[in-house]
Amino acid sequence: MLSEQLEFVPDRDRQVFAAVPSAPAVFVLHGRDREAEPYVSKTANLRRRLERLLGSPLEQGRRLNLRDRVRQIEFSATGSEFESAFLLYKLLRSTFPKTYGQRLRLRLAPLIKLHFENQYPRVSITTRLGRRNGRNAYYGPFPSRVAAERYANDSLDLFKMRRCVEDLRPDPQFPGCVYSEMKMCLAPCFQGCTDAEYRAEVTRVDAYLETGGESLVREISARREAASASLEFERAAGLHAQLEKIRSVGGQRPEIVRRIDQMMGVIVQTSAYPGAVNLFLIAAGSIADLLTFPIRTQEHSKSQSMEARLSAALAGIEPTGARSALETMEHLALVGRWYYRSHRAGQIFLADSRGVLPLRRIVRGIASVYRGEKFEPGTGEREGTAPVPDQSS
Repeated sequence: MLSEQLEFVPDRDRQVFAAVPSAPAVFVLHGRDREAEPYVSKTANLRRRLERLLGSPLEQGRRLNLRDRVRQIEFSATGSEFESAFLLYKLLRSTFPKTYGQRLRLRLAPLIKLHFENQYPRVSITTRLGRRNGRNAYYGPFPSRVAAERYANDSLDLFKMRRCVEDLRPDPQFPGCVYSEMKMCLAPCFQGCTDAEYRAEVTRVDAYLETGGESLVREISARREAASASLEFERAAGLHAQLEKIRSVGGQRPEIVRRIDQMMGVIVQTSAYPGAVNLFLIAAGSIADLLTFPIRTQEHSKSQSMEARLSAALAGIEPTGARSALETMEHLALVGRWYYRSHRAGQIFLADSRGVLPLRRIVRGIASVYRGEKFEPGTGEREGTAPVPDQSS
C-alpha cells in the first residue's frame, strides 16, 4: 500500500533522514520485535517527524522516542491533506481491523433516510446505511445531525407525509395527532386518505429530495402561472409566497447532498508528483483509488483536447472503493470531513441528475488546483481562469 521502504540503523540515522522528503506523507514504523504493533501516522513534514521520533533523544526529555525500537520505515509521499487522510484510513483499516475507528476518531455523516420498506413510508435521520439491495433511499452527507433534522423538518412542512415513527395499523377510531388536526398530514393512521393518495404524496417527497427541491418548484410555478392566466391573482400571490419558502428551505441543503446510491463526482487535489494533479472518483458514495493525472504528456497528439484525455482517464477508473455499507459510510465521512471544512484545499465536481460529469468545469478546476489557486467553500468558480498549459509539449 505504501511505495517506499527504508531500513533504519541508529548509527546511520543521518543517511536515512536525508533519504526521506521534507514533504507530507503517510508512514509506518515497524519494530524490531516483529510481534509488536507498528506505529502508523501521517505528517506534513516526514523528515522532521522522523528526526523527532528516531533522532538522538534529549537528556531528560519526555518526548516519544523510538530510536532503539524501529527496524524499518515505510512511507508514501502525498500531495494533499485529503490524500493523506484517505491513505491513512485505508492503512489503519487493514492494519488494525478491530480498532481503526477509534484511532481515526471518524464520525459518520448524518443522512436523511426515506423508509420505502415501510408500508407507510416516513423520513428519519440516520448514520447507518441499509443493505445494498434494499428499497430505502438515503440522502447526504450533512455536516451535522442538527442540520439534517432542520432541513428534513422544514422540507416536510411543504408536504403532508406523516412524521410519526410507529408502524401504522390504520384504525378509523384513532384520534390522530396535532399534524393531522393542522392539516399537515394525510393521516393514514385513521384512514384519512387512501393508500394510493399516501403513495402519491410519498412520490412527491422522493422527487423533491432527489432533485434538490426543483420538482416542487416546477410544480408550484406551473400552478402559479395557471392562476395568473385565470386572473386569480390572490391565489397566484399565495403560490408565489410558497415558492419563496421552498427556495428558502432549499438554501439549507449543501451542494454535496445527493441520493447516496446515485452520487457521482470527482475531487481534484494537488499531487506529490510534479506536473500532475490527483483525481478521486466518487461513485455511489464510495471513493475509488486515486488517479494521478499529468497536465502534459508525450503520448497524445496536440489535437487531443484536455477534455478528451480527462474523459478517457475517468472511464478507466474502477469505481470499487467500498465493499460494505459501513465502508461506504466511512468514505462519506472522509468526504464530509474535507468538504465541510471552513478552508478546504482542492475542488469537487458533482454529476448532474443524469449522472453526467461536468468535464469542462473539471478541466478548469484542474488548471486552478494545479496553479495553487485558493477557493473558499461555497464561492463557486473563479472568473477569468487561464487556460490549462499545453499538454503536448
